[in-house]
Amino acid sequence: MSITTTRTSLPTGTWSVDPSHSNVEFSVKHLGIASVRGAFNEFEGALELGDDLAGARAYASVSVASVDTNQERRDAHLRSPDFFDAERFPKLTFESSEIRPLTPKRSRSPWI
Repeated sequence: MSITTTRTSLPTGTWSVDPSHSNVEFSVKHLGIASVRGAFNEFEGALELGDDLAGARAYASVSVASVDTNQERRDAHLRSPDFFDAERFPKLTFESSEIRPLTPKRSRSPWI
């Protein structure tokens, strides 16, 4: 029996998040009892890949005003200065600091 490993080259370019096929969702415990689920309905993001992973970057942002938990009063409270303060901080942003290939041990799940 022999095992062969193959490396697949990554396609270069900028890959944008497709909002019609993507979600930005969350779930939090409320008072340690119930889970509250919600989403941000307005978001964007991209992954930029070059010839070398060292130069790759991922970034995304969501509009805080688009928070939606299916309860308008709660959503308004989340937008308030008590939580996100959407007026002062209208966007949540993410930018990668490093992108690296998975090791064989971590190839099954990024959460292990």
